[in-house]
Amino acid sequence: MSIQSVRELLIKHKAAETLDAVQKQGYLRQDAEHQHKPHLDQLRTMVSQLGAPELAGILATLSPEDAALVWGLVPHKMADAVLDEVDDQLKEVLDQQHRSYSLNAFELADGRLKQVAIGSSQDLNRVKPIWVDLVDPTRTDREWIGHHFGLEIPDPDDLTDLEASARFYVEENGEIHLHSDFLLDRDGDSRNIPVAFILHRDILFSVRSEELPVFRLQRLRARTQKGYVTDGTDMLLDLYAADAEYSADSLEDCYTALGEVGKQVLNETMTDAEAAQALAAIAEQEDLNGRIRRNVLDTRRALTFLVRRKLLSASQLEDAQQILRDIESLDGHTAFLFDKINFLMDAVVGFVNVNQNRVIYRLTVLSVIFMPLNVLAGIGGMSEFSMMTKNIPWPVSYAIFTLAMFVVAWLTYVILRLYEQHASRRKPS
Repeated sequence: MSIQSVRELLIKHKAAETLDAVQKQGYLRQDAEHQHKPHLDQLRTMVSQLGAPELAGILATLSPEDAALVWGLVPHKMADAVLDEVDDQLKEVLDQQHRSYSLNAFELADGRLKQVAIGSSQDLNRVKPIWVDLVDPTRTDREWIGHHFGLEIPDPDDLTDLEASARFYVEENGEIHLHSDFLLDRDGDSRNIPVAFILHRDILFSVRSEELPVFRLQRLRARTQKGYVTDGTDMLLDLYAADAEYSADSLEDCYTALGEVGKQVLNETMTDAEAAQALAAIAEQEDLNGRIRRNVLDTRRALTFLVRRKLLSASQLEDAQQILRDIESLDGHTAFLFDKINFLMDAVVGFVNVNQNRVIYRLTVLSVIFMPLNVLAGIGGMSEFSMMTKNIPWPVSYAIFTLAMFVVAWLTYVILRLYEQHASRRKPS
């Protein structure tokens, strides 16, 4: 049943893609754009619910094109288990497809960084990379790269230790290991992504679970600027420098966002709904500021390790010290932002308390106004009132009594207003 369902969804997806292509060529006027996406979503949901043996059996029955499409929808956590179930021929095809976007190798050509397509061991044998970058690699990819270069590539999901001895160390064979956090700042979603660095035979190996803006920026710079990097250590320092720049840009965004919130908070009035929005915005910026502080702290620890172990040349040492000075300046900004966040948080909470006090004041005024009315209503409900008004028709007596209650309520309200005005005049200006 699973095989048949997968085949049906693939057929619907291909039909929708064909219709979409025809529509884009102008042959049809109907809006058929993106009709194939729901089929892919259904297929992705179905694939995530299948077990590794069943999914491997389905991939074995599909054509190479369909198998590649389904393989692209397999969750990363299932990839290794599925590869263990398929035969060697299909495993090589699927694994090579994954490498096309998870493995990036770079070598120097005329002083510039040049990316080399890697799909097999023969491709690696033809290049002399200074940087091998792995993005969300499978266990098979890590074992393949590690076996080729003679080292062990760690799993980025296991980089959770905080102690320095587990994050920065040198192996007996001279391998330099650094596990650092890099900031990923997106609207409403800021995270620290762990990255593993290994310096081995003047080659930098980097492993992470997802793509980061800092890495894209450094690849672009090294490709366009001649002499930007000369070896793997230069590439490592440039990545740390770019991370500090990225953190500084995120701090500028924090200043801008908190400035907008400050304009709203410093108004004379603020509703509870506006206060809730302001609190959410402040909390988001507090989280981002905390992640920036953690990020620069981790970068400082990594650079300090490289400096103390005397693993840098004279020029590289100067670059590392400059990055440390930049990080030192960012510390002052993060501390200032924390103070600003606390001030704005207290101001918003103060507005909420003021609004609550206004509501309580109105309720208090109403209770004071109705207090004498409750006394009169109690008197009017007693039998003595009927005895005192026995010579007066009851509609007239109760009408006069009701009118008297309104007069008493009005007089009580007037007295309260006069008291407030008198109290406000006595306050010092």
